[in-house]
Amino acid sequence: MLAKRIIPCLDVKNGRNVRGVRFSADRDAGDPVELAVRYDREGADELVFYDITASAEARDIVMDLVREVSERVFIPLTVGGGIRTFEDVRRILQGGADKVSINTAAVRDPDIISRAAASFGSQCIVGAIDALRRPATTAERHGWQVYIDGGRTATGIDALAWAEELVRRGAGELVLNSIDSDGTRDGYDLPLNQAVAARVQVPIVASGGAGNLEHLYQVLTEGQASAALAASIFHFEVYTIPAVKAYLRDRGVMVRI
Repeated sequence: MLAKRIIPCLDVKNGRNVRGVRFSADRDAGDPVELAVRYDREGADELVFYDITASAEARDIVMDLVREVSERVFIPLTVGGGIRTFEDVRRILQGGADKVSINTAAVRDPDIISRAAASFGSQCIVGAIDALRRPATTAERHGWQVYIDGGRTATGIDALAWAEELVRRGAGELVLNSIDSDGTRDGYDLPLNQAVAARVQVPIVASGGAGNLEHLYQVLTEGQASAALAASIFHFEVYTIPAVKAYLRDRGVMVRI
């Protein structure tokens, strides 16, 4: 059995790490480089860096900041935001990232996943899905719709079908960002993670809603996620990485110590 991963997330806007509720990004959460160094020192398994406004603003990702983070940490680094072309993927990998997380660009041009996976390997390509729960109607059960542009634009695409398409095209991992749960600290969207896990055979990184230790335990067990991504509980030092791992280990979850 593979060890479960604990992954802090840096949501970067205007050079600062920010947090909010349901993608609002309205609260300063510190310097991203200093936080990255702290998480590396604490024993995080990986680190995710999102330039959260790059896609909506149609601009390139802040590569200088990406390079600075990659030069200071020694754990795998996933980078996303502002990716529009295959060359952007190449540039980010050459700039120090181990993986590239692709969301908006994949919806607008799904071939970017296929081409990037064929060129760099599926292990480098992460399919990111920002999903918002769709209410049930008399005709069909509830589901989740894919949003792009940092959660600003509805696509009408079913999130479960899109997860299957991303994997079919070569994504080696999926990040499931629950817009409903993001920043609420009320727990991960377990049904979303369970539904996707039932359809694909690649690792799933659960994102959105971590508020306490039990939430992480639930999503890694009941939610069937391979990794738990969290932000606020780490940025504001509600919990440390070692405290989370010790709790999970004591509950019988295999983690890297």
